[in-house]
Amino acid sequence: MLSPLHIESDHRSGRWACPRWVACTLKQITGREGGLAPATSIRGIFTAVARKWSNRNLPGALHFLTGSIAGRVPVFAQAACCRAFIEICSKLKEEWPFKLVAYVLMPDHIHLIVNPKDGRIRQLAGTLKSLAARRIIDEAKGFSFLKEKPDPDGSIHQVWQESFKALPLWSDWLIWQKINYIHNNPIKSGLVRSAGDYRWSSFRSFYFGECEPIEIDKDWWWPNDVQKLARASAEWRAEMARLQEEK
Repeated sequence: MLSPLHIESDHRSGRWACPRWVACTLKQITGREGGLAPATSIRGIFTAVARKWSNRNLPGALHFLTGSIAGRVPVFAQAACCRAFIEICSKLKEEWPFKLVAYVLMPDHIHLIVNPKDGRIRQLAGTLKSLAARRIIDEAKGFSFLKEKPDPDGSIHQVWQESFKALPLWSDWLIWQKINYIHNNPIKSGLVRSAGDYRWSSFRSFYFGECEPIEIDKDWWWPNDVQKLARASAEWRAEMARLQEEK
């Protein structure tokens, strides 16, 4: 069995693949010794754990983050709004360290894969959306984000849908599935014929090292991510044991 600290390079891009803590985590969750379970069993466990941790802070994990514009207004069809979001994202990375693995700005929604150093994905997503909303209100042409009536806190605008999705990516397979999904999204939506033709995604930065419109991180992990994930796994097992006792 590979050490949970073992990291290998992915030959497709030269970037770091997922640390091989998978076997260790499966052993902790299932209690089984030996090698990895069949792929279907692995994905089943990942699905259960991912569902458990969706939209919750999970330090040490990459997260697939989705945010949609209220009313599905196509604000990111306007280059000014795209540039504004990229600028906010770039500045926030300096103040709130997070790894940016991949991203795409679709006309009415965004997808990002990120790994915040402090693991606070909920707070990071909220801050990013809040800062970006202010810029979008200033930059968007022809759209109104005024609410019918102000919120109790005095807010009179709504740019984003209230909900958000942050899915932890628990395996190499899932990480690459989401990276490919992000880069293929503009093609599937009929916006371009080739992923490299879409300006507002990480495709060219990811595969060709371009720095525009924003450079992505080649190293996806923080030094102590394995330890943070091990603690999260222990918490998960403790909660599962408690739930079993309550039945």
